[in-house]
Parts: sequence; C-alpha cells; structure tokens
Amino acid sequence: MRYPAVAGKFYPSNPEELKKTIKDLFLGPFGPGVLPHSFTGEKNIIGVVSPHAGYIFSGQVAAYSYLEMSMGERPDTVVIMGPNHTGMGSSLAVTEQDYITPLGVALTDKEMVESILSHGNGAIEEDARAHRYEHSVEVQVPFIQYIDPKIRIVPVVMMVQEPQYAETLARAIELAAEELGRNVQVVASTDFSHYVPPDVAERKDSMAIDKVEEMDPKGLYSTVRRNRISMCGYGPVMALMNIALNKGGRAELLKHATSGDVEPMPEVVGYASIAFYGRD
Repeated sequence: MRYPAVAGKFYPSNPEELKKTIKDLFLGPFGPGVLPHSFTGEKNIIGVVSPHAGYIFSGQVAAYSYLEMSMGERPDTVVIMGPNHTGMGSSLAVTEQDYITPLGVALTDKEMVESILSHGNGAIEEDARAHRYEHSVEVQVPFIQYIDPKIRIVPVVMMVQEPQYAETLARAIELAAEELGRNVQVVASTDFSHYVPPDVAERKDSMAIDKVEEMDPKGLYSTVRRNRISMCGYGPVMALMNIALNKGGRAELLKHATSGDVEPMPEVVGYASIAFYGRD
C-alpha cells in the first residue's frame, strides 16, 4: 500500500470534510459551477491536464479537468502521470502499490503496470520509492474517487522529462492499453509558473499553453526551456500530447488561474485545466 503523504496538508484528511471540500471546489467562484456525474459518455475524452497544488489554491482549476473527464466514457483505468519533486527513485517510475486516500483505496491496475513495463524499452522501472512522498499523483486520486471510487489507476512519476522519455512513456501506455483491451484516460499533473509576479505568470503560462493547444510537444519543451518557464510537469504533459497526437486528437484550454486569484499575493503559481479530445 502507498499511504498518503500530503493528506491534512494539501487536502483534508477527514473523509467527510474531503468530500465536502471537493464538492465546494466544483461549485466555487472560480470552479466550473456544476458537479460531475459518473461518466456520461457525451464526449471522446483522451485525457486532461490538472494542477497539483493545495486544493485551496489549485482545486477549483482541477475541478474543470475532472468535470470534463466525467463527460467521457467510463475508463477501465486512469493513468496518472506527475513530475518527481522529491528526487527519490528511478528516472521514470511506476508502482504496483495501491494508493490509500481518506476516501478509501484506489486499486492499481497491476496488469497494466506490468504491460507498461514490458513495453518501456528498459526506461520505465517499478519503483515505489519515487512515489512514497510525491504529491503530484496523490492529489489527483481523491478527485477520481469522488467521481467513481471503483476505477483503477496506474501511477507514474517522471524525474527525467526529456522528449524521448515522454515519447517512450506515451508509446508504452498505448501498447499496454491495446494489449489488454483497456479503455484508458490519462491525467498529466502539472503546475505552471512558480512564484513569479502575476503578469509574468500570465505571459509565460500563455506561451506554454499555446504550444499545448497547437499539439506541439517538442515545441512545448523548447518554449519551457528557452523562456525559463518554471512549469514542473512538462514531461507528463508531453506524454499526454503524444498519446493524443497518435489518436488524431486536439487540446482545449478549459481554465487558467493563479494562486493570486484565490488570495492576492505579489508572487503567484499558475494553474491550468486542459482537455484532450479524440475524433468525434
């Protein structure tokens, strides 16, 4: 079992309080204003980009991603990819451990993990150390449980975020889903600019988001590096973009905001909700 590292810090540790908090994030002043229903099948959803800060700051933006996810078909498995903030573990790490949150146990799809490992060309490793204290995957799990607590997950943590790793991960996920006949949705967990003035966050985040909407993963990578955009999860986003490109998909920004929209502050962190759609 992988026990929660940031419950009581990034989100409430009490189950009823956590359910109420997530509900309030959907209905909050910067949230989408409606609650999700359990997978209506209205849209062809490939995956979403979702932020991973404390719920008080980024949760209302994340709610847009999960509302959109709930409008797709019910997935068998949700692959959650996040950056490695701790420096622990392998460069590209999956785990077979089930994730415990205050809302219960999110079962890991162990067959999918094994298949991803087999298609990872040695670049992907099974390594629980990378997940032990990492919050970027953990904070996504209660949102998924809120929509449907029975959905299985595959947690992935990326320390090395070069384009070739994103491509390898994307291909391994695609091949595993095909091999096992899984209906999969993907979450790419990232925040955007970190601790910069609001106008800088707006400008730099827009540069990165434009590349995502243009479906240009290598362009995103070069834009982030060239302009020193402190986006922490560009690797997971590139992996999701590659999956969507191979499906002939498109991306659409749902919501952008910063921590300064919640509480005025001289330096802010940027958050975005972006959805990826397959062909209609």
